[in-house]
Formats: sequence, structure tokens, C-alpha cells
Amino acid sequence: MTTIPGSAAQRREIGHAPFDVWRIREDFPILKQKVHGKPLVYLDNAATTQKPQVVIDTLVRYYETINANVHRGIHALSEQATQEYEGARETVRRFLNAADAREIIFVRGTTEAINLVAQSYGRTFLTAGDEIVISAMEHHSNIVPWQMLCEQIGARLRVIPFDHRGELSLEEYEKLLTERTKFVSVVHVSNALGTINPVRQIVDLAHRRGIPVLVDGAQAVSHMAVDVQELGCDFYAFSSHKLCGPTGVGVLYGKAELLTRMPPYQGGGDMISVVTFEKTHYNTLPYKFEAGTPHIAGVIGLGAAITYVQSIGLDRIAAYERDLLAYATAALDAIPGLQIIGTARDKAAVLSFVLDCAHPHDIGTILDREGVAIRAGHHCAMPVMQRFGVPATARASFAFYNTPEEVDVLVRAIYKAIEVFA
Repeated sequence: MTTIPGSAAQRREIGHAPFDVWRIREDFPILKQKVHGKPLVYLDNAATTQKPQVVIDTLVRYYETINANVHRGIHALSEQATQEYEGARETVRRFLNAADAREIIFVRGTTEAINLVAQSYGRTFLTAGDEIVISAMEHHSNIVPWQMLCEQIGARLRVIPFDHRGELSLEEYEKLLTERTKFVSVVHVSNALGTINPVRQIVDLAHRRGIPVLVDGAQAVSHMAVDVQELGCDFYAFSSHKLCGPTGVGVLYGKAELLTRMPPYQGGGDMISVVTFEKTHYNTLPYKFEAGTPHIAGVIGLGAAITYVQSIGLDRIAAYERDLLAYATAALDAIPGLQIIGTARDKAAVLSFVLDCAHPHDIGTILDREGVAIRAGHHCAMPVMQRFGVPATARASFAFYNTPEEVDVLVRAIYKAIEVFA
């Protein structure tokens, strides 16, 4: 059995935190299963998180007892479904500390939220010659929509570089902000590196020039408390399924003054107030951006997920995950031939790495046979891979239900991969 330097001390440190991870794990039925005859060690949380029983029960309860469309019916089921749907909107508002529930738009996920802003705000208020600033560590969903907009209107994309640690250069960012800059869109937490970006500073620098800012919070909301009023951002986007909620649901927060000026992203039912063949009058916020029947069960499930996570406490989650990340970082650093990609001083619980003897896909295959689920590939962040000169990385991403013992299993599985390929 492989000995992990410092593991006992690290485990005591985490164990003394006021955080009962073993009790929490009881809330997640999927964590009890085995894969290839081995206990599941699920370390692919940056791709999607697992769901607590309360979220699963909420979805079942909706379909068994109140399945009806929202906003349009006067019968009891529709009224109850509407009440719970709008109740979830208020839950999200409090979760983000938005000023008004009208600022919470339900979408399919972070990707749709960014596309909505690019096409609605971007095509309305940006013109040829304008510049859009993003960072070099963005997920493809915060690159491609802006490239598409640039092609549509003749705008230009500018990119904030980052250093060898995976930290953005605020000095270079400030140089990119000129009279031509009309929009900034940056990631809060990098899915490939784990870097936590200084978004408050990024927003402040942009706002000094009157430039609106969108923050991609897909990887942030499950790891830390987010206050959009404190951040000052104009838009904030996240996905339910990365916050222990259902798939196919996301949130776009936008300042009401901007959302009011923006045209609808899609046309259809519920986003209108009056329709004639001569002219359509659009509904008020937030409904003018929610065309058609929404993912009602998913939205209600998201509300349950947020309530669950808040019952644990995001500050406690953040503290526990910092300890877990420190433990895992020390353990992986001690493995010969392993290089961690992304060593920012402020990181969320993500460890991307490469081995000098094996491709990440091969690593992922060996680890899977040991019951360890990680992600291997470019993580929809190909420019990040190009920056570090690697085709892909293996990525272990942690959640508050992961344990130091699971890190130990990960390390032993990596040593097994080394034995196979070396």
C-alpha cells in the first residue's frame, strides 16, 4: 500500500473541522454504489454534482402530486405549481442576494444564459469596431457565443492572458480596457484550473469606464457564497446541475435596468402580453425572457438544492473544501512524474494534472477500473491546454461530500496507472 506523506496530519486537521462529511454523504444515495466491484469515488464534480435525496424526492413529488403548467391555469394544480415555481425564483434571489426577483431569469444552463446576453444585449447595443474582453481561461461557452457575435456585427474579441500559475494579469486586463471596449465577460472559477478570479476588481475596473460585466459562475456557486450586489456585476450565470440540482436548468441574473432595455431572446408563449398579426407586446420581467413551458420540475428541484446547500452553510463548505484541496494537493505533489496544471494561490477544489508516462485518457481508464471517476480531456477549455502545452489533463474535482480517504484511493489508483504505463 502506498504511503502518502503527511496524510495522517492532514486527516486530523480536516477531521477537527466542524463538518460531519460522513453524515452528509448519507444524503446522497448514488455514493453508496460500487463501480467495477469497487466503492464509487466520485471526483467529477466540476462536470456535474450528485443529487441529495431531498432533490430527488422533490422531483418525484412534483410529478406525482402537482404536475401542471405554470402561470396559465386557474385550477388548483396549476396554482400550486406556479407558487412553487415562483417560490424557487425567490430562493434564487436570496441565494445570490439580487435586489429584485425580476432579475432572476430561468434558462437551460450557463451556456444558454451567456448566449442570451450575447444575442440580446450584444446585438442591440454593440456595433462594428466595438471590442469584447474575455479571459484566456474561459470555458468554450464563454468564448464561442462572443465569437459568433463578433462575426455577426463586426466586433473584435480581446483576451486577458494568465501566467504559469493560472492567474489572470490584472495589469494586462486594464490595458485592454479602452474607449472601444463595450463588454467584459469572465469566469468566476476556472473549470480547468480551479483558479478563483478577482471578479470584484475586474468589475470595478470595467465600471470605471462604464463597461458592463458578465460573470460565468458555473463553477463558483457550489464552492462559495455569491453576492451579486457585492460583486457589482451586471450579469451572473450558473447551472443547477453543478449545485446538486437537476440538469437542464440554469439561472441568469441581470440588473433590472439592463434587462428592461434588452429585447427578448426567444419568442413564444408566456413572454408576451398581447399578440396580434400587426404587433406583439412583450411581457414584463422576468417573463419576457422565459418563452414557452419551462422546466418546472427542474426549477423547483433547484430551489430544493439551494435550500439543502444553505442548510449546510456555504462558508462551512468552502472551509472544508479548502482543507480537502490542500490535502489532495500535497498528496498528488508527492507522486513522481506528476505535474499539477494550475497552481493559483486562490483556488477552488479542482486538481488538473498530467503524468509523464501516460495520456490523461489512459489515466482516466485505469482510475475508472479502481472505482474512481475523474474527467480526462480538454474540459471545454482548449485555449487553456494550448497555454500549458498539453493536449489534455486528468481532472479530479471535489465536492463537500468527498473525503480524505477518497483522496487516498485516488492516489493509490494513480500509482497503479504509473505501474501499468511505466
